[in-house]
Amino acid sequence: MGYSRKRVGRNGKARYTAYYKDVKGRERSAGTFTTRKQADKAWQREETRLAEGRVGDPARGRMSFQRYVEETWLPNHQVEATTRQSYTYSLYKHIMPEFGPMRMVDILPEHVRAWVADLKDKGVSPVTIKYNKVLLSTIFTTALNDQVTYLHPCKGVKTPTVSAKPRTIITPEQFDTLYQELPDAETQVLVETAVESGLRWGELSELRGKDLDSRSRIVTVSRAVVQVNPKFHPEGKRFLVKEYPKDREYRRFKLSAQIMRKLQEHVAKRGLGSDDLLFEMQPDRLASPARRTEPDPESLGLTEPNDKGRQYRHGTLSGYSGGKCRCRHCKDAYAIYRAKRREQGSDNPRTPRTPDTDGHIPADWFRNQVWKPALKAADLGVRVRFHDLRHAHASWVLAGGADLEVVKERLGHSDIATTARYLHTLPDADGSALDAFDAVRNRSAK
Repeated sequence: MGYSRKRVGRNGKARYTAYYKDVKGRERSAGTFTTRKQADKAWQREETRLAEGRVGDPARGRMSFQRYVEETWLPNHQVEATTRQSYTYSLYKHIMPEFGPMRMVDILPEHVRAWVADLKDKGVSPVTIKYNKVLLSTIFTTALNDQVTYLHPCKGVKTPTVSAKPRTIITPEQFDTLYQELPDAETQVLVETAVESGLRWGELSELRGKDLDSRSRIVTVSRAVVQVNPKFHPEGKRFLVKEYPKDREYRRFKLSAQIMRKLQEHVAKRGLGSDDLLFEMQPDRLASPARRTEPDPESLGLTEPNDKGRQYRHGTLSGYSGGKCRCRHCKDAYAIYRAKRREQGSDNPRTPRTPDTDGHIPADWFRNQVWKPALKAADLGVRVRFHDLRHAHASWVLAGGADLEVVKERLGHSDIATTARYLHTLPDADGSALDAFDAVRNRSAK
């Protein structure tokens, strides 16, 4: 039960401080007043609020947004390491500059709408704006539930429309062309396993010998690895192995006989044990430079005029230094020039930058050193990400007549609607509809 305590100020006048106990039994002040009657009413109001479940402290709403996020929301919000990393980067790039100094109770829907409009004017993509607005909304949902604020400023605020783009589905013929441009047999096995299993990169790069049953040709997906900034890793490392895949459920499915045979040969050749990674970053590949082609300046045209109005040929040292051009050809020309000087001992070579790895293949290294050069050599005419191999697997098996529910379980989708998006996604999938249309359209000509 609350009470009032008499205090005598320096001027000799009495004042009364109201006290009550919060939900944790801690003594809290409800304010100081000139009469005991006013103080009694104050602690009684607070006890009434506690009885009604309104346990928030009005003073908490007067803290700044940045203080609330840094001291309360972010430290206590339970999320994956990669999500925490993404939240942190987005917060300090797009949200803190706008709302950081503002008090929580002062942030209104009009401020959020103005912020969205400002991001749009700065050229931020609709996808990024939507992501940051969802993040801001998540913070205020927690603040509202904790009674830090009594208004949700993100409710009813619209963001620019995010257009749904068609998926890039690589055809079997395009895959065969790309496959031939991969640098070695081990990489070919890795990529072929990806397209035949539909595994995500984090699941594929964490596969170990114990996950394969050669007799039944069953693969068990029970873990995934993510790559994060060491400051977001519990142990300050680069790779974090999660004891569950993305959907948080183990899954088991069958591989084809031919890819299982290749995997067995790969295991035998490498002498891998049950706990060894199937696809491991080899030490001899750590410092491998990107493959560069000597540019042909005569066929590349001129750079944009520099501040003095001069132009230079692309793919030359002059284009890079004098023209300040940073196109691929000019950068290649400069990189080749520097490499030759280092070989001749003319420059003091910098220590080669090597990937930070515990044996797992870094996704960015694989993308830049293996995947992009192979795509460039294959010249498929379309932009294909490694993750698109997962899309290709789903599309191919559905086009071949596989049951939708079976494919859902195989890919680890939580919703069958996600799997259904892969129906009729191959370039020739609409052929039957055109044949049916032509049959009716041209029947008068018969």
